[in-house]
Amino acid sequence: MSKQLVLMDHDGGVDDYLATMLLMTMDDVQPLGIVVTPADCYVQPGVSATRKILDLMGRSEVPVAESTVRGINPFPRLFRRDSFVVDHLPILNERETIQTPLVPESGQKFMVRSLQTAPSPVTLMVTGPLTTVATALDMAPEIEGKIEKIVWMGGALNVPGNVSRDIEPGQDGSAEWNVYWDPISANRVWQTSIPIVLCPLDLTNNVPVTSEVVCQLGKQRRYPISDLAGQCYALVIPQDYYCWDILATAYLAHPEFYEVREEETTIVTTGISQGRTKVEPSGRKIRVMQKVDKERFYDYILQQWAR
Repeated sequence: MSKQLVLMDHDGGVDDYLATMLLMTMDDVQPLGIVVTPADCYVQPGVSATRKILDLMGRSEVPVAESTVRGINPFPRLFRRDSFVVDHLPILNERETIQTPLVPESGQKFMVRSLQTAPSPVTLMVTGPLTTVATALDMAPEIEGKIEKIVWMGGALNVPGNVSRDIEPGQDGSAEWNVYWDPISANRVWQTSIPIVLCPLDLTNNVPVTSEVVCQLGKQRRYPISDLAGQCYALVIPQDYYCWDILATAYLAHPEFYEVREEETTIVTTGISQGRTKVEPSGRKIRVMQKVDKERFYDYILQQWAR
């Protein structure tokens, strides 16, 4: 059976690095590269940490590209500074030099080229905003036909968003950050006919990062990936933290863990609900992850990182 071609586009948050680590363990996936979109990170440490993770995992053949797009509503600095912390973790800094190549072109140009030259349709695994994808589509509209589907961690359909009023005054709390950073680009992608599989807050709110999971990673810390994952989760355990991006990414390997339902949706691009993903009759049809077998999911990530 031929491997699934996957191009990852992440935005440098702690869970994006963990999603990268999970993707790299998947035997039936051939990663074409990783694009870092400068949203939930400072981009230099975000790119650096990504390349060091690939080195640690022995995957330095996977190229990394730095997107130069910009969003409308910046992530808070407090969120973004985690990229510096991860980039400085001792386990990622044992070597003098980084082997994984940083491609010379921008992430959006790299995305266009990767899709144009791929031998078969590609799955885009997106764990940040859709801005790089939208920009690539504007640059080369023909690549739409080379995208098999987009699996996206984003949105909140029937639950409150995570863009809180105290952080973003004037908003009504309905938006999710990956949409809110650039709702115009999300809406641009919604205008295409590319199949979209959404992992929204409705699902991720039920799959927290627990002390138990972090302690289990600690018990298998003789494996460098478990050690790194445990260190990353230790950084964020004081917060309410959920399996956002790894839950979306695990779908690539085990869609049978999930219940998926078709919904009709629109993206709100202006006003106090800017960045909301709204269920609306006659809206854009997408597939939405509704439920997951949590036990199998947690077992799977622990097993994959025991390498």
